[in-house]
Amino acid sequence: MYTQPVRLDDLQYEREPWSGPRAYARAKRIQVALVREWSRRLAGAGVDVAVDAMHPGWADTPGLAEALPGFYRHMRPLLRTPAEGADTIVWLATRSRAGSGRLYLDRRPRPFDRVPSTRLTAADRRRLWNAVMELSESPDPIRGPATALAAAPG
Repeated sequence: MYTQPVRLDDLQYEREPWSGPRAYARAKRIQVALVREWSRRLAGAGVDVAVDAMHPGWADTPGLAEALPGFYRHMRPLLRTPAEGADTIVWLATRSRAGSGRLYLDRRPRPFDRVPSTRLTAADRRRLWNAVMELSESPDPIRGPATALAAAPG
């Protein structure tokens, strides 16, 4: 995630050879970028909902073993258990709300960008949001007053 930039002009991987690990890393970058955009848009619409992302760390999972077998073989003794990887998401789901729009690892906020070339500006995040709405053929759920969200059951 930290090393892969979002290709705003090629979100569906149509212009370069497919790479599963790279596509996964880019999808994670998109997820955390959208967390920031969801948080900004919800706050602007007056909706009191926390939107955060988490990173499980490198956990010993079948997906990792299949996607990156060499890395998995060498790093297996250092990998987290699936339960250790899930700790932060369980903590986030059960804690009192303390802000929104953050990325967590080991129950602590972490920086979104570690490599400058992967950083998305606020304008990039808005462009990404609009592209996702267009690709999903969905109306923007937070356009103007959040009446649809406020009226939703649950």
